[in-house]
Amino acid sequence: EVRLVESGGGLVQPGGSLRLSCAASGFTFSTSVMSWARQAPGKGLEWVCGINSLGNTFYKQSMKDRFIISRDSAKNTVYLQINSLKPEDAAIYYCAIGINVDPSRLPRGQGTQVTVSS
Repeated sequence: EVRLVESGGGLVQPGGSLRLSCAASGFTFSTSVMSWARQAPGKGLEWVCGINSLGNTFYKQSMKDRFIISRDSAKNTVYLQINSLKPEDAAIYYCAIGINVDPSRLPRGQGTQVTVSS
């Protein structure tokens, strides 16, 4: 059974940082491309970034400066570091298997909530 379990979300003040984690199981993580996507209140699911098995990273253009995706294949875990958080970053963040401009087509976890507020 494919499982993706996100964690690390919470309430952060504007300007703060968070590191989200996604523990993966039930598939060959080490050879899989992984992505992060997010869904803000009232908006659709938005692809944020991805990473392939070689560690090459891909970002939505507007996300390149503050978002950092990484992976640890020994731990079957993918991470998303978000720096200089803004109120508009508030969303449910999902990890997903694969890369697609429409991340709703990708297998993904249950998500972790990120709230940005002072």
